[in-house]
Amino acid sequence: MGSTAIARGRIKTVSVSRKKGVKKTNVPQVRLMIDHGIEHDAHAGKWHRQVSMLAMESVSKIRDKGLDVNPGDFAENITTEGIDLCRLPIGTRMQLGDTVKVEVTQIGKECHNRCAIFHAVGDCVMPREGIFVRVLHGGVVRAGNSIFVVDNDDHIVEADAQTGAWR
Repeated sequence: MGSTAIARGRIKTVSVSRKKGVKKTNVPQVRLMIDHGIEHDAHAGKWHRQVSMLAMESVSKIRDKGLDVNPGDFAENITTEGIDLCRLPIGTRMQLGDTVKVEVTQIGKECHNRCAIFHAVGDCVMPREGIFVRVLHGGVVRAGNSIFVVDNDDHIVEADAQTGAWR
């Protein structure tokens, strides 16, 4: 039998912007509001893409191509590390920090106009590896907070350490 590991990671940065289509600014903390998204963020609203998330590991792929990019540069609200976001199925629930619960609603997005990052290095990871979530339970999150995959009863989910399959 394979060993198990808790499906977890941590928040590297949180970011907001007042306008769509621009890089987001890193801030100390953000308030997520139920069925709305991040307070004072341009993408918040009653729709399925309330909050965007991208793994630092994805940002590093573009850095490895020689571009100086940082969290927020892909217009993501929450940059994570240690959890493979783009492998989470739609419907996956996560706990962010102590109280916030979110549900994955979309993986990747269509890139209508190639961004500056794509033009600089011929690639952008957000359309493939970014995810979008809706807020099920609100609260405040900040850099350093833990992220756990949880089931519908808010129990922490384990993953097979070798295959990544959920248990």
